[in-house]
Amino acid sequence: MTLVPHHRATHATELRAAARHIGRRRFLTATGAAAALAFAVDLSGSAQAAELDVMKIAENPFTLGVASGDPQSGSVVLWTRLAPRPYEPDSGLPRAKFSVRWEIAHDARFARVARRGNVIAHPEFDHSVHVEADGLDADRVYYFRFRAGRWISPTGRTRTAPARSARIRELKLAAVSCQAYHDGYFTAYKHLADEDLDVVFHLGDYLYEYAVTAVGGARNYPADRRLPAHYNRETLTLEDYRLRYGLYKSDPDLKAAHAAHPFVLTWDDHETENNYADDIPENDVPPEEFLLRRAAAYRAYWENQPLRRPQRPNDADMQLYRRLHFGQLAQFDILDTRQYRSDQAYGDGLDIPGPESEDPSRTMTGATQERWLLDGWRNSQALWNVVPQQVTFAQRLLDLNPVAKVSMDSWDGYPASRERVLAGAEAAGVANLMVLTGDVHVAYAFDVKRDYRTPGAKVVGTEIVATSISSGKDGADKPSSWETYTKANPHLKFYNGRRGYVNVTLGEQQARADFRTVDAVTTPGGAVTTAASFVTEVGNQGLKPA
Repeated sequence: MTLVPHHRATHATELRAAARHIGRRRFLTATGAAAALAFAVDLSGSAQAAELDVMKIAENPFTLGVASGDPQSGSVVLWTRLAPRPYEPDSGLPRAKFSVRWEIAHDARFARVARRGNVIAHPEFDHSVHVEADGLDADRVYYFRFRAGRWISPTGRTRTAPARSARIRELKLAAVSCQAYHDGYFTAYKHLADEDLDVVFHLGDYLYEYAVTAVGGARNYPADRRLPAHYNRETLTLEDYRLRYGLYKSDPDLKAAHAAHPFVLTWDDHETENNYADDIPENDVPPEEFLLRRAAAYRAYWENQPLRRPQRPNDADMQLYRRLHFGQLAQFDILDTRQYRSDQAYGDGLDIPGPESEDPSRTMTGATQERWLLDGWRNSQALWNVVPQQVTFAQRLLDLNPVAKVSMDSWDGYPASRERVLAGAEAAGVANLMVLTGDVHVAYAFDVKRDYRTPGAKVVGTEIVATSISSGKDGADKPSSWETYTKANPHLKFYNGRRGYVNVTLGEQQARADFRTVDAVTTPGGAVTTAASFVTEVGNQGLKPA
């Protein structure tokens, strides 16, 4: 991606100033990168900002809508961000604090308010608000809203999780991923907002760092709508990422989905930079430049998502892996396969497996997260153990050669790490394992095995891959690789290249996946249909057409 020279030069100037302030040796650490970020954008001083009268906000500050997330049995996160002018730096607000009132009710008319309170929108967090509303009833629908002065936000609908000890018959969820603004409209979200769901899992690539042209790329806006020039460059700085979230989250279909359902989110690579691995960037840039960029991207991500306090960035790190429970029916272990992984083998890309990729010391999750996952399984009492994560988990051979190429960015590039995870699941007695995946801009349904070479080998779980919301433009029902992939991978039960999402219903006897596809995203108003449906039985894993 070509960067605007002036933008790169300005970024480099910030880096040199930060390095002089902090010292280069400390700068080359995550802690130093966070300190540099604070210095570069003067975050430290903004903590002392004065509080201004919220009644003086002259324009609607709720242009980005509302969201909720990470539901627990008695609590849910409520989010908004004050942004009267989301396409402008600082979103049209001064660097001052504002008091925001929130309330959550049993009904959409707010006649029976369950909880209410006040919270401060701080400029150092770009006037974002994260309310952890607690004291709520388990397994209940609620409605929420915010007030800033005379302005009232749109109403959001959310739902708490069932009590961990509760026996529930079914859980309805959706999985989504990969929403490149420049590749098309978020039409799938318009349809998702109308679905009957308990929760939505976002599996990464919520935004893309790539440039967005004045006409919105493939959206090709009419002459009376033009985006500001600062979007037509790659994101590098904290201001860049904040502005990009302002663009994405002002999309009406995305706002509708967030207002309709609680989201549980994890990132992939594009929220920061394509195919980065831990502190290693995609391209040959100075390490201090990438660490500062990663710190900025992580901070902006937290500011713009309904996440709890433990997920707030700590220096330049951010613990996004976490565990949620939905009664006795399901345990969700949400992974982060970017922040702690080993660098991709053989320079990344597509390659045949070899000693470098098969090195047993390589890790997709890092040792701490891997141990957390396996310990969680050993303690799990849930019927279904579900792993929302980013990249393709099952083996995916990409050609018909005797030794086929695989993606070095997926779990195929980290086979020892995958085997440790599957061995840990078996040792823990996990009988009903489901992996939820994004990343690849297509829909897949895989049987997961530990042995793919032996015909008839045991199926140990299933992988449901959600296609993209818009990335890849319109796509096709059968991409050019369809025949090759289906022949090379007998455990691949479904492959579709349209845009959309997947609905999953977890039950006491089986799980059902309904792959929902949209016929077009490069033009607005695309229709949705169910391309295919599959079930897998409790205690008898393996996908079958519904």
